[in-house]
Amino acid sequence: MTEQGGQDAAQRVLTIPNVISFARLAGVPVFLWLVLGPRSQAGDWWAVGLLFAAGLSDWLDGKIARALNQQSRLGQLLDPAADRLYILATIMALAIRAIIPWWLVGILAARELLLAGVLVALRGRGYGPLQVSFVGKAATLSLFYAFPLLFLGSHQTTYATAARVFGWAFALWGTGLYWWAAVLYVEQARRLFAVDRAGSGTEATARSGANGAAPD
Repeated sequence: MTEQGGQDAAQRVLTIPNVISFARLAGVPVFLWLVLGPRSQAGDWWAVGLLFAAGLSDWLDGKIARALNQQSRLGQLLDPAADRLYILATIMALAIRAIIPWWLVGILAARELLLAGVLVALRGRGYGPLQVSFVGKAATLSLFYAFPLLFLGSHQTTYATAARVFGWAFALWGTGLYWWAAVLYVEQARRLFAVDRAGSGTEATARSGANGAAPD
């Protein structure tokens, strides 16, 4: 593929992976209504099904993008945005229903604020979002396992205790991985900024040397 062809491909909007990501984003308000509206076991089961569908589509859009060579800049933005929106919506709903404590919401929200600051700094230097790491994907997957289990564990059923135990295990493990991924992201950004500073310093030194050189 030529350089121009690669740039055109990166600018595409209507691709199969992007449509899947848009559909995943559209599911967020539906999910919130299912969890905070009926507040019933049936509503929670539908919400759990929607979470599983979101998790499956998260894996599927990446697979399709690579298989059909449909990666795009929009897709690189939509995919993590959809993941974060689902995580934010789910932890808020769980906290509002008193299924998880608000301190866990604060820990996860603090991570998002940190990354938002890093993204602003990256954009200020002309960089786009960095690649999502394997650790970040593993964290998201762990949390997507945790949340449905915590929802199901909130009802008086025979499987409630097991669901709560496994749900909290995935939630704590996922939170740890989530912060580990954030540290890796910050380190990536720090290295880019260091290269920029080194390049700026070299350029300034070269200019200074050229200005101070004796004429022939």
